Amino acid sequence: MDAIHYKVRIDGMVINKAIYCVLGLDLEGKKDVPGFYLGENESSRFWLEVLQDLCNRGVKDVLIASNNLSGFTEAIGSMFPKTQCQLCIIHQLRNTFKRVATKDVKEVIADFKKVYQASNKEVAYQELELLKNKWIKRYPTLTRSWFENWDNLSTNFKYPEPIRHIVYTNNTVEAFQRMLRKATNTKGAFVNDTALIEIMYLTTQKALQRWSKPVHNWLLVYGQLAIIFEGRIPN
Repeated sequence: MDAIHYKVRIDGMVINKAIYCVLGLDLEGKKDVPGFYLGENESSRFWLEVLQDLCNRGVKDVLIASNNLSGFTEAIGSMFPKTQCQLCIIHQLRNTFKRVATKDVKEVIADFKKVYQASNKEVAYQELELLKNKWIKRYPTLTRSWFENWDNLSTNFKYPEPIRHIVYTNNTVEAFQRMLRKATNTKGAFVNDTALIEIMYLTTQKALQRWSKPVHNWLLVYGQLAIIFEGRIPN
């Protein structure tokens, strides 16, 4: 779950609007877009409204959810209390690299890879400690948010590698957003909300046509999910 921002003309003024995108995998392993929603800014309160709508439309359960907005974990927990949340590593890295000088980025990236590609949660935490000690003099706050959000950043270590490969980043969401940006990058500010929603809908339909096959290794992933979330999906 993520948001992408656009400019819309309202009463002669240009207003920033957010399209809240909800992507998921169904029980056949196919990507789907249960919905997208228009709001003025991304907030945990708005996400709660989105989740309420999904629930009202028949979504019974969400196994794993990914989002990086503060408060999102609490929002989804109020609607789907059994859902496990994973903060997006890619978004976390991007926010981290904003604090790093260009000359150090390559080395810092290599060090963080040892964290999120570790074999298990314990090794990952040890690598994070080593990274902190290595860079603390030059970048005192480099790893602060990693430690503060570690529980939700490390959720993926609960799963076998095939599942981890799917959930620990937001690659699917970002690929979808690239399609949206490609369809809208020449539009500037939209004349109204309807014009924005129409192009979102048409682009989503094209995406759904492309997503006609299950994700890689889905039968293996499904079998693992059925064991981990026993009783919540059919065996």
